[in-house]
Amino acid sequence: MHPMLNTAVKAARSAGSLINRAARNLDIVAVREKAANDFVTEVDKEAEQIIIRTLLEAYPKHSILAEESGETQSGGKSEYQWIIDPLDGTTNFLHGFPQYAISIALSHKGVVTQAVVYDPCNNDLFTATRGAGAYLNDTRLRVSKRAQLKSALVGTGFPFKEHKHLDAYLAMLRDIMQHSAGVRRAGSAALDLAYVAAGRLDTFWEIGLAPWDIAAGSLLITEAGGVVGDLQGNDKYLSSGNIIGGNLALFSQMVKQLSPHLTPALKTS
Repeated sequence: MHPMLNTAVKAARSAGSLINRAARNLDIVAVREKAANDFVTEVDKEAEQIIIRTLLEAYPKHSILAEESGETQSGGKSEYQWIIDPLDGTTNFLHGFPQYAISIALSHKGVVTQAVVYDPCNNDLFTATRGAGAYLNDTRLRVSKRAQLKSALVGTGFPFKEHKHLDAYLAMLRDIMQHSAGVRRAGSAALDLAYVAAGRLDTFWEIGLAPWDIAAGSLLITEAGGVVGDLQGNDKYLSSGNIIGGNLALFSQMVKQLSPHLTPALKTS
């Protein structure tokens, strides 16, 4: 395992231990609503600090982009940036719904090179190093081989934080429901993308995500032999927050299926 990936795994497991302990006593977890339908807990913040501390102890000059504490630089501008979501699926966590994950990615000169998505409920550790493949624990991952959307199980996420894209999304959802084997919305984009890498979902799309939601999962998919892009099939998904992932055949069909529903605000230049 790459040394930087090994450090990220250590950080994810430490945060996962904290989250698992907190999950046993949800009634005492302090919660704050950052915005409509967007919650943060003391567990998110403590898990994030554990991750940042572990990473910076090993790599003190690296920079950080994290959901709760934002972007920070250590010792000047660095070519390396850790992109962190300490608890992707906070609403699920608060309800005891066991579908949430820790997501940690390392970007080098703007290219994601290391990825960890850790599911503490099931002790599932998804990892990838650019050029070295993607793994679930010790098992090599490959994306699904299904070639037709009509037989595919499709993952998605609702635009719950803001509703400016809701009409366009509902049109997409209606279309995909009519042309696939089924649609699932579990509530953790990082884990959904990991499931695509593992072949548990055949493809996935969502609108309006942040870099920390998708950086690690996107590398998992490409290292598992899949393709990731924005809703037009371009490579601007990290900046736009709009993403499709899957094998090449399904990725192409998803782009074609969703394209009639793209508003000007959803198109990237």
